[in-house]
Amino acid sequence: MDTLDEFTAEPMIAYFSMEIGVKSDIPTYSGGLGVLAGDTIKSAADLKLPFVAVTLISRKGYFTQEIDKDGRQTEQPAVWDPAKDMRLLPEQVLVEIEGRAVHIRAWLYLVTSPTGGSVPILFLDTDTPDNAPEDRGITDSLYGGDTTYRIKQELVLGMGGVRMLQALGFHIKKYHMNEGHAGFLVIELLLRFKRDIESVWDERSVWDVPRVRDLCVFTTHTPVDAGHDKFPYDLVRKLCGKLIPFDVLKDLAGKDSLNMTLLALNLSKYVNGVAKKHGEVSQHMFPGYTIHAITNGVHSFTWTCPEIARLFDIYIPGWANEPELFVRCGNIPEQELWDAHQKAKKKLLDHVKKTLGIAMDPDVLTLGFARRATAYKRMDLLFHDVERLMQIAEQGRIQLIYAGKAHPKDEPGKKLIQGIHGYRDRLKDKIAIAYLPGYNMDLGLKLVSGVDVWLNTPLRPLEASGTSGMKAAHNGVVNFSVLDGWWIEGHIEGFTGWSIGKQSPEVATPEAGDAEDAKDLYTKLENLIIPKYYDSDKRGWSRMMKSAISKNAYYFNSHRMMRRYVTEAYIR
Repeated sequence: MDTLDEFTAEPMIAYFSMEIGVKSDIPTYSGGLGVLAGDTIKSAADLKLPFVAVTLISRKGYFTQEIDKDGRQTEQPAVWDPAKDMRLLPEQVLVEIEGRAVHIRAWLYLVTSPTGGSVPILFLDTDTPDNAPEDRGITDSLYGGDTTYRIKQELVLGMGGVRMLQALGFHIKKYHMNEGHAGFLVIELLLRFKRDIESVWDERSVWDVPRVRDLCVFTTHTPVDAGHDKFPYDLVRKLCGKLIPFDVLKDLAGKDSLNMTLLALNLSKYVNGVAKKHGEVSQHMFPGYTIHAITNGVHSFTWTCPEIARLFDIYIPGWANEPELFVRCGNIPEQELWDAHQKAKKKLLDHVKKTLGIAMDPDVLTLGFARRATAYKRMDLLFHDVERLMQIAEQGRIQLIYAGKAHPKDEPGKKLIQGIHGYRDRLKDKIAIAYLPGYNMDLGLKLVSGVDVWLNTPLRPLEASGTSGMKAAHNGVVNFSVLDGWWIEGHIEGFTGWSIGKQSPEVATPEAGDAEDAKDLYTKLENLIIPKYYDSDKRGWSRMMKSAISKNAYYFNSHRMMRRYVTEAYIR
């Protein structure tokens, strides 16, 4: 495609996200937020929505994870060549940073669907000879550098992204900010729609806040206060100059520091959290705002392994673009579903053997845990009482597969990875434990389809949504999770999986929560999960696999999610 005429002929939804994960070979994502953005875009293409996405090129990716034999994580840049998958567009736009004109160009990547739909993604890039050396690296590293680097990136994404869309001829009817990183786009819109001073009553009225608010949608993803970007105004002044009068900016973004979440909240007509519980938590965090909830979903075709997809093609034709058809999962013979799962499991265990040299038994109950390695995820909760865990393993064999990256600056997260390796060595004669390095989308699919039980143990209520469990459900893998995020909505005890801890999702503390949750985990693992898995005919287990598909995958998919965004956020 030589032109963008197909996309500039009608008004579009512009979706801004600091990270977008469309495939493993394009390492412009760190985890759930970016992969969700990719799933959002894929469903938009499937549903033929008028959609364009804007992100950063992240030339050095997030990072390539290496783990030594003792579990110490080291990081290397994930350098890749955009030219292999994308086309560099000729247009350039400018933003001013530290008094310098920073040139921004864009790479075009098209997400195309078998339905005929297509969504362009613009990957913004400052690595051009026109820029000063210190500016060429602004779009290099995802979540890298210091606060100064982060502000520069967010200026490029927000203000630069709006300018690039205009330069390319896009007509935007809604701007959707996926997290607060893109918040500077509202400043650009305020500047664009600035009224003539002679036509208003006072100087503040030149800023057409109502008009900008009508154009914007904001999705918040974190219930953790530290997860909301806040920048000192002195630094903002140094880097950005006088974007708009600082008294106006402070009214919109906070008196003490520039809070990107507040900026987005104050200039968005529709605001949502990413699960019902997360919407409630966000409402308490930001009283005075109306915060809705649209529970996340995952792209069904992307996150169903080939072995299970072949069964769906036979017994649920049309499933990929109509995930609601998963309610017909009862058509699938239980033995065929079990056999397909065992093939996916063998593929995962073969990968473990090839990568780590650890031989695992396909007939042993296999638990999987893979997500960002950070303290509140509690990846080591299963080892809270090692003696108890070993006793359980003597009654019914289990094996464990872990994966996940710790942020390079998250030392407690890195120690968690080391800790899992320590348990691996300590328990090697009782329980086989593997920690797979290099967690990415390809490995993620192997894991969510190849294990028997998907384990999730966050500290309530810090899991905004969690999407890995939804991916597991698409493959008939049952969840064993704390009642937080999406699992509050997807959990039916003993049918779609099992809960861990209190049935009512209340705020937990590490001190009381760990012991209480671990006790419930051990009790259910010993008395419910292991006996059901090792039942001779596997019928009970296969029925639960079907329930996971028909009751969870049926609803927790990005097609349903996008239809709700269209009706509740985009056409309001």
